[in-house]
Amino acid sequence: MKKFSEFVVGESFYSTCSISDDELEEYLKFSRVKNVFLENKVNEGHQLVSGRAILSRMEGEFTRLNQIYGNEIIFLGTDGDSEWGNRNTRFLKPLYTEQVLKLKFTIVQKEEIDENFGKIIINFEGTTQENEIIIIAKKNIYRIKKEPENN
Repeated sequence: MKKFSEFVVGESFYSTCSISDDELEEYLKFSRVKNVFLENKVNEGHQLVSGRAILSRMEGEFTRLNQIYGNEIIFLGTDGDSEWGNRNTRFLKPLYTEQVLKLKFTIVQKEEIDENFGKIIINFEGTTQENEIIIIAKKNIYRIKKEPENN
């Protein structure tokens, strides 16, 4: 685990994941998303994964990184990117269940909040194993405690 003071703007962290058919079904049941487009199995029997499910998994993977896990960290929201009409996320290709998603998390900004907390702003990027970009989500904002509790 890294402390707030150890994070560097421009630093990137990496992970991989996939979403199973069962995990997607659980997500859709929990979120109550109902969309016939998502119910069609169109890629070798695998389902199209909803964008929110992808973002949710990406955030989960971010919080599980060795560099992050153990910190007191809270997702505050997203800021729009002026180059994208103040939007935050772009889905460029579909993702299907069981497809491997390579993740890259890059610190793009780091700010002091007060004596106890700081803020890190992270860009997410997900690609296929062939390095085709599936998703880019810019300016994901997290509050992080500067000095984690000793366990």
